[in-house]
Amino acid sequence: MEKELKLDTVAIKSGGSFSKQLWVIIPAALLLGLISVLIYNHHAEFTWEGFLDGFNQEFLVFFLIGVFAQLVDGTLGMGYGATSTSFLLAYGVSPVISSGGVHVAEMFTTGASAISHHRFGNINKKLVKNLLIPGVLGSITGAYLLSDVIDGDIIKPFIAVYMIVLAVIIIRKALNKTIIKKKTKRLGILATFGGFMDAVGGGGWGPIVTSTLLGRGRNPRYTIGSVNAAEFAVSFASGVTFMLFGGIHGWQVIIGLILGGVIAAPLAAFLVNKIKRKPMMVAVGILIILLSLKTLSKLL
Repeated sequence: MEKELKLDTVAIKSGGSFSKQLWVIIPAALLLGLISVLIYNHHAEFTWEGFLDGFNQEFLVFFLIGVFAQLVDGTLGMGYGATSTSFLLAYGVSPVISSGGVHVAEMFTTGASAISHHRFGNINKKLVKNLLIPGVLGSITGAYLLSDVIDGDIIKPFIAVYMIVLAVIIIRKALNKTIIKKKTKRLGILATFGGFMDAVGGGGWGPIVTSTLLGRGRNPRYTIGSVNAAEFAVSFASGVTFMLFGGIHGWQVIIGLILGGVIAAPLAAFLVNKIKRKPMMVAVGILIILLSLKTLSKLL
């Protein structure tokens, strides 16, 4: 009888450990498959000389944007798309390349972030499951519209204004002193809207989803970790959609953002409970507003 109980306990533990490993195995397998597809489909477009020439001052700028954006996103649970898109638009990169590049890069950075948050025990699996499918559907719809229907030049000023709105949301949430814990209803609608706006605007998943959940009194650690984990699937879906309908453009932007984000992801997951959130949220919000105003000034 005791032997049977021991065997059952071992089986339960092994099953539990395997389910835990899936949170690492699935992102890693998807990223490996994506890398293989990209190399197979686009290896002819690259030469060793072109690759070396790409490591110039512009690449360093995109790399630093990737580092900063991932530190913001990993510690606040929001702001990667808004921060990186604002910087890229202000630097003169077009909306389609900015949003497409950010979302292809996020396929890697959010994968690294999801794995890192899992390692530090920051994930609520039930919350991730509730956000996953609606977020993916919204992001696919938004990515298709931007890559195949909407004119990027026409929408550029609207994206800049949208970034300012996101920044105001971030600042308002930071300054909100009294947070009354409420039950979050209609998570599916929230995730769908967040995924759609994230794909069209080049950011918004975190400011819309994370800020709403935190505003309703949810635990910051598990909310940030869970929303970041779900963002991997959302970014993967929109990134694949951008690649299918719009192709891949701006390799220098994408690689710079990927390397910067992947390097910063573990540090951000570690810092999530170490930094003061409110001052950083206000600072990030003000920075996004300034960058968006700079973009608007160029268009007017």
